[in-house]
Amino acid sequence: MNDALDRRLADADASLLERYPGERGRRQPVHTVYIPADRVHAGIARAWGDQALEILGEAAPDAAALATATGLAEDMVADCLPRVLDKLRTEPVEDLRIDLEDGYGARSDAEEDGHVREAAAALCADLAAGAAPPYVGIRMKGMEAAGRHRGLRSLALFIGTVLEGAGDLPDGFVLTLPKITSVEQVTAMVWVTEQLESRFGLDAGRLGFELQIETPQSVLAPDGTAAVARMVHAGAGRVTALHYGTYDYSAACGVTAAYQSMAHPVADHAKAVMQLAAAGTGVWLSDGSTNVLPVGTPVEVHAAWRLHAGLVRRSLERAFYQGWDMHPHQLPTRYLATYAFYREAFAPAADRLRAYLGALDSGVQDEPATAQALSAALVRGLRCGALGETEVEKAAGAGVDTLTALAARRVG
Repeated sequence: MNDALDRRLADADASLLERYPGERGRRQPVHTVYIPADRVHAGIARAWGDQALEILGEAAPDAAALATATGLAEDMVADCLPRVLDKLRTEPVEDLRIDLEDGYGARSDAEEDGHVREAAAALCADLAAGAAPPYVGIRMKGMEAAGRHRGLRSLALFIGTVLEGAGDLPDGFVLTLPKITSVEQVTAMVWVTEQLESRFGLDAGRLGFELQIETPQSVLAPDGTAAVARMVHAGAGRVTALHYGTYDYSAACGVTAAYQSMAHPVADHAKAVMQLAAAGTGVWLSDGSTNVLPVGTPVEVHAAWRLHAGLVRRSLERAFYQGWDMHPHQLPTRYLATYAFYREAFAPAADRLRAYLGALDSGVQDEPATAQALSAALVRGLRCGALGETEVEKAAGAGVDTLTALAARRVG
């Protein structure tokens, strides 16, 4: 009977493993920085870090001032600030997206071609100098009829220029497909990546892409089903992340400008559907952006920092571990809020894991799923720089390899 039962479920087992392979085991960036292609230059990440350090020195020169500005507890800010400063000095940008879509606008073919070549050359220079962010790529124009030809042209030109200048694509090369309105656009993108791999002699499957979820049609299909779930699986294993587009989605749902926000109920609904669609697939989730920038007077900078820090924290609490940053002055609060989140989680998570792994008596009886979540918090904190390996291993009573294996536990 056991063999017969296995035969009955063999196809379902294989389908589950293919569709829901679990976490990829790679470091997920805590943010994506979007910069219009015509503003990209060699050393752009370092320039953003320098501007972030400068505004900190001007608007919040110490932990007490930064705590007042952001609303975070002063002792936590004091704990995190040295790590934030080190991050801004050594790796200020984790993921850079060279924007050829809304942030860039419509240009003549000659002008866009020139900016694509210049941006690709800047990336090659940074790769050669060891100054490129861990993840980098472009947001092309989408698959809608008005822009798809231009988007494909820029994508091919960018890839070709990088290959010519650097010899290969960087390991963290990323493509972002915006304004998706149908599953067919995702399958078309799969076809495009296959054609480009063939043209440039790349390994099959080398080109993955993110889906920018910023239209109602990408969340809810006409028949009432979750379109985004079908899009993930239509990507043939190439979809790497789902990114929420705050302003396009809010506007399409009729939200007036004053109330468009990552925290609006329409945003929460869309992101909840995205979260379900991505669960178990290994596809990352990213929240969107705020257009309230920390510029102007110190009072204006502080108000924007407080808003940004709160939104970053809100996203993290809802298991969206990545978001967009649109200005260098947002980097301090991106890292401060992120580091505070993981450092607050550190001691309780480590204590519970030590008890779980040692089968010790404690006030909480954790199950494997909870141990997975506790380990994932520590591993994410390690990967982004919020936590140190020595302190984690000592507190949890387990090595990083053990914690990583627990965090990668696959359900099913």
